[in-house]
Formats: sequence, C-alpha cells, structure tokens
Amino acid sequence: MAKLRAGIVGATGMVGQRFITLIENHPYFEITALAASPSSAGKAYGEAVKGRWMMKTPLSENIANMTVFNAEDIESIKPHVDFVFCAVNLSKDATREMEEAYAKAEIPVVSNNSAHRGTPDVPMLIPEINFAHTAVIESQKKRLGTKKGFISVKPNCSIQSYVPALEPLRKYGIKEVNVTTFQAISGAGKTFETWPEILDNVIPYIGGEEEKSEKEPLKVWGKVEGDVIVNATSPVISAQCIRVPASDGHLAAVSVKFENKPSIEEIKAAWAEYIGEAQRLELPHAPEKFLTYFEEENRPQTGLDRDLYGGMGISIGRLREDSIFDYKFICLSHNTLRGAAGGAVLGAELLYKQGYLY
Repeated sequence: MAKLRAGIVGATGMVGQRFITLIENHPYFEITALAASPSSAGKAYGEAVKGRWMMKTPLSENIANMTVFNAEDIESIKPHVDFVFCAVNLSKDATREMEEAYAKAEIPVVSNNSAHRGTPDVPMLIPEINFAHTAVIESQKKRLGTKKGFISVKPNCSIQSYVPALEPLRKYGIKEVNVTTFQAISGAGKTFETWPEILDNVIPYIGGEEEKSEKEPLKVWGKVEGDVIVNATSPVISAQCIRVPASDGHLAAVSVKFENKPSIEEIKAAWAEYIGEAQRLELPHAPEKFLTYFEEENRPQTGLDRDLYGGMGISIGRLREDSIFDYKFICLSHNTLRGAAGGAVLGAELLYKQGYLY
C-alpha cells in the first residue's frame, strides 16, 4: 500500500517542527503539505523558519524547499493530503473551528491541540491505554455529516508520565491521586535562549495545566457509551504543575491511595507485565517497553532518562510507602515526543492500522 499523504498544520512552531522530524522517513506516511499562518504562507519553509528551527536534527533540503500553505485555505490544501496533523497556536475557539472545518472537508485531523479534548465524541488517545475509544469516531462522523473526516486528539503532555504508570494499577481500585509535575520549558514552546528568566528559577504556575491534569485522565479512563465517551468518575486527582529549568521532560511526583492496597511486589509486577495495544500492533513509534521501572534510588532523572525508547517510553522509580496515601513514586515522560508530536503520531499509527485514515 502506498504511503498516506500527511499535511502538518501549524508547521512552523516547535510541535510542528517535531512532527516534521518524526514523519520525514515514516513507513506509513509522507509529508506532502506544510501549512501555517498567513505571514508564512507563500514562503519556502526554510525561509519561514529561518533563525527559529529548534530541532537538533538539521532541516532537510526537501522540506526546506516546500512552499508553505495558508492554514486557513483548506480548499488549496485538500488535493495534497489524505489527513493532517494539527499543532496551531490559536485560541481554543479558533482552533476548534479550524479543526472542524478540515474534518467537514473530509480531511481527518490528528490534533496536538486541546480545543477538542473535552468534546464527548472525539477520542483522546494514549494507544496503550484507550485504543478502543476510536469506536466513537463513527458517531462523530454522523454529527459532522462526513464520510471520512473526523478529529482525534492526544492528551495534555502533563498527564503522559503518571497516567501510564497508574493504568496497570487500576485493578486495585485507585481512590485518590496527588501529583505534582515538574515541567520542561519546551512545553511552553521555549528554549533557554528565548526564555532566560527561567534559568536558576522555578515558576509554580502553568496556566490551565492543573485543571487539565485533574480532568483529562478521567476521559482517558472513560467508556464509549452510545454516541459518546462517558468520563470515569474516579479517582479523585489533585494536581500542581510547576515549570522548571529543564529543556525537555516532564517529571511527576505521585502519591496514590487504593481500595485494595497491593504490595510493592505486586505493583512492580503489574508495571513489568503491562503490554499495550501499540506494542501488540508493533506500531512504528511504539516503545519496545511502555513502562520501565528503575531500581536505583536516584532514577528516573530528566536529563538521563527522557529519551528512553526514542522518547516514547515511560520511566518510573522510587516506589515506596507513603505516610498519608498508600504509596508514592516518581514518573517521567518526554513532553514533546510522548507528550506532544510523538504521541499524536502514535495515535495516527493506531488510526492507520484500524483503517480510519484511508
């Protein structure tokens, strides 16, 4: 089967750039359209990102020479793509409107944005956990009046570290979770050069992040009922989200209380034995191991472990009993790989395997 033609909407931003590096040599997809704001439209991509290419890998000549489309000109983009990834930097309302316009033009949208995460018939995918939520797409297409077009999203980067670690433990009845995330500056689209104020500093506030961290896991753990995904009602999650001077990697300190308290050995075994649908399907960006537990007392570390399995693996460590909750532990994920573009690409790979993109 020929590769599917993928467009990237919001291609000049940090997440858009990351999409390019992940898809350039992909076995399922090829980049055939790059779209951005009207100020970049009509320029060669290399010119549009001159002086602000933030990836460690160099920009290829092929991509640099592609002409950037106006993201709002869907009719011009449509003949060139089978589906698009979306990573625009717009208001929620504007993003919601744009993504629905693409879907109604019969262009499936795999979104990195938050605008549709709360939409009940839009799947919010972590393929190792809630792959079955794609069943709601047929209901969404009926609502939109489309045959092929739909929207799928990936969750907020802040939950990608601790929700995977909690998933295998749900069989013990998770009642309460207290989590503090220590989030890298790339989550704000920043580098140390563009945000020198973060050096030697910690900022105890990230707008909207705590609400997302408390609510989004309940959708991930929800069930498809009728035409929508009905959110889970438990556990209760309390979150604090802090910006720290790390380039990449979101670390989470987690405390958890169970209805049926497992032993430390049972928890470690649950993590070691867990295999997700992404691994069973051998998706190209699926980590060989979804969850990796480190026995060392000082692991995982952001700088040391964020790139585990190409930045798509989840690291866990420091499991021990807690004096208020039952247990506490540390988790880590790469926020722009697993937490952003990589997570969206993995979701697209699942959708490809399930037949939704063609």
